[in-house]
Amino acid sequence: MLKAVDHVNIVVDDMSLMLGFYRDALGLKVTQDVVISGDWIAAVVGLKNVKARVIYLELGPSPGAGTRIELIKYESPISLQLADQDQPHALGIRHMAFAVDDIDVIVERLKNRGVTFSSQVMQVPNTQVQYAGNIRKRLVYFQDPEGNILELCEYRAGE
Repeated sequence: MLKAVDHVNIVVDDMSLMLGFYRDALGLKVTQDVVISGDWIAAVVGLKNVKARVIYLELGPSPGAGTRIELIKYESPISLQLADQDQPHALGIRHMAFAVDDIDVIVERLKNRGVTFSSQVMQVPNTQVQYAGNIRKRLVYFQDPEGNILELCEYRAGE
């Protein structure tokens, strides 16, 4: 049986830029910064001559306490840039959502850091989606510096 989502891997072009965003703007903690290479990783990913820097970031107070985000910068082979992958309706995994306690405070803090949001914070209409216990969901989309779609979401008792 599946137990949990262990990690989300984001292949990056500019490691310094992306690390600054996820660590400094979003507040994730770096738990490891390593270089991976060799036959084992080449076999796992199905590529030849793999060498990549991987930075592990975590939300939890201690390593292993929750889902990890892995930023990976391939030195070899060179990463591919696919057209239109930054669009919300492109096929495949399209966004990562962070649950927060006070969405308005976090949106304001990120706006002060220059983050642009796709809309204002919206509430999911209970005529379309209903959550147990009269819980209401508020959410907003934005993008990291390399165009990956992110979501902030807040669940709270209905008003």
